[in-house]
Amino acid sequence: MLFSLEWCEFSWSVRNFFAAAGIDYEDVALDSVAYQRNGQGTELRAALRTMTGVPTIPQIFVNGEHVGGATETFDAFNDGSLQDRLKSSGLPEVTAINANAYSFLPKWIHPR
Repeated sequence: MLFSLEWCEFSWSVRNFFAAAGIDYEDVALDSVAYQRNGQGTELRAALRTMTGVPTIPQIFVNGEHVGGATETFDAFNDGSLQDRLKSSGLPEVTAINANAYSFLPKWIHPR
């Protein structure tokens, strides 16, 4: 599950990475029209912060377990732990992509 913001470049990066890797996900865009009613997006974001201790978006979960934000997710892919987590959760295998996950970040970000 991806908790994202529609306008956020880091959320875009994770979506593009998931598409390239063939990772199916549910996207909860907290700033979308669907979550604006009665401040739902704001309430969900506050709940996420309480759950994770992290104020930033996006936040990614696999099978209810917090992976982290964009960089933690990319680290997990690069070291293979994301693939292991998906597999142990019974989710389809990740499409082999021959890329450093960090290549999906906005180009204005300094290389890591």
